[in-house]
Amino acid sequence: MQHFLDDNGNIPTEMPKQARELASFMALVVDTITKNSPFTLTQTEIRCFEKGCKSLIKSEVMKENNDIHLVCSKCENERRISGWKLTKWDNR
Repeated sequence: MQHFLDDNGNIPTEMPKQARELASFMALVVDTITKNSPFTLTQTEIRCFEKGCKSLIKSEVMKENNDIHLVCSKCENERRISGWKLTKWDNR
């Protein structure tokens, strides 16, 4: 996630729209999941990022590497977010 952020830890406004939207989605996931830091897939209130999918994602913090793993059961979109620790969205 760090590679999406500027020197102040913010998502740059001059970033291309698609990259900014992806960075904002990852920030939302990190903010939400680190409030409880579940180690098993847990339903969130966040809609899938995949175009056209309106399903909610499940997410977890991976015990072995602290990556955030998220998955959509409807469209099978699956991602991992690394480099999120100590960002402004890290609520641990």
